Amino acid sequence: MNTLYEHGTLAMLMAKNLAGTITLGELLKHGSCGLGTFEGLDGEVMILDNEVYQAESSGKVHHITDMQTTLPFASVHFPQDQHKVSLQNVNFDLLNKSFVHDHQLQNVFAALRLHGTLSDVLIRIAPKQERPYPSLLEVAKGQPTFPRKNITGTVFGYYAPAAFGSITAAGWHLHFLSDDHQYEGHLLSFDSDEMTGDYEVFDQLDQHFPVNDKEFRESDVDIESLREGIAKSEGHQD
Repeated sequence: MNTLYEHGTLAMLMAKNLAGTITLGELLKHGSCGLGTFEGLDGEVMILDNEVYQAESSGKVHHITDMQTTLPFASVHFPQDQHKVSLQNVNFDLLNKSFVHDHQLQNVFAALRLHGTLSDVLIRIAPKQERPYPSLLEVAKGQPTFPRKNITGTVFGYYAPAAFGSITAAGWHLHFLSDDHQYEGHLLSFDSDEMTGDYEVFDQLDQHFPVNDKEFRESDVDIESLREGIAKSEGHQD
C-alpha cells in the first residue's frame, strides 16, 4: 500500500486558517518527502529524504531542524514503487498533458521527482502573515516571485485529480530546490531540455484534519468561489 498523507486542506488556507496545527516532528512520522508551509503561511517548505528546507519571502533558504516548528498544511509520503522516467523539453504543459495521459494519472494521486538544469524558472514564496490572518488568495496577490536562468536542481511535488481540487491543488503542485540549497520555492513556470527521475502512484490518501483546533472547527468555507480562488493562488501552470 502506497499512502499519501496530507495534513490540513487548501480550503482551510482559503478560509484564513493559517495557524500551525501539526509539528514537523509528527509530520515526518508520515513521510520523508513532501511539501508544505509553516505557521502563518511562512514561506515554502520542501522535504527531501528527511531534510527540511524553508524558503522565506526574502528569497533566503533555511535548513530546518527544529521539530517543534508547526505547519497548517503539508503533504508527505515515504517513497516506494517508483518508476524511472527520462523526459525532454520539460515544462508544465508537458507534465499536465502528455505525461498525465501517457501514465494514466488523471484519476489518481501521484508524486514526481525530477533532476536537471532549468533554462528558465519562476518561483513564488509566500510571505509570513500575522493575525488576523488573510486568506491564501489575498496573500497570493502580493507574494514575491524570483526568476532564474540555467540553474540545476530538483523539481518535486504531487499530482491530484480534479475531483479533489478543494482539499489540495488539482493538477501538479511542484516546488524546486537548487543543488546548492540557495534557491527554493513554489514553481510557477519552468523549462528544461532534459530531466530524469521517477514518479509513483498512490492507492491511498490519508487525509488528516486538525479537529482539536477551535478556529478550524468554527470556520466557514465559501464553496462557490473556492476552486477559482485556489486556482488563482496556485498560479498559472500551462
